[in-house]
Amino acid sequence: MAKQRLGARTGNRRLAAEGRTETAEARLLRTKDMIKATARKIRREFRSAR
Repeated sequence: MAKQRLGARTGNRRLAAEGRTETAEARLLRTKDMIKATARKIRREFRSAR
């Protein structure tokens, strides 16, 4: 986020793009972690229901 703002302020398009890429990657990793946690929870609940 800081890179993106700095790049926008200074007109450095490459730096701004790096910031956007890092932000998007962080969002994807958080989503991936949430999906894995949900899958673990479902598996746990499914096993206990048997």
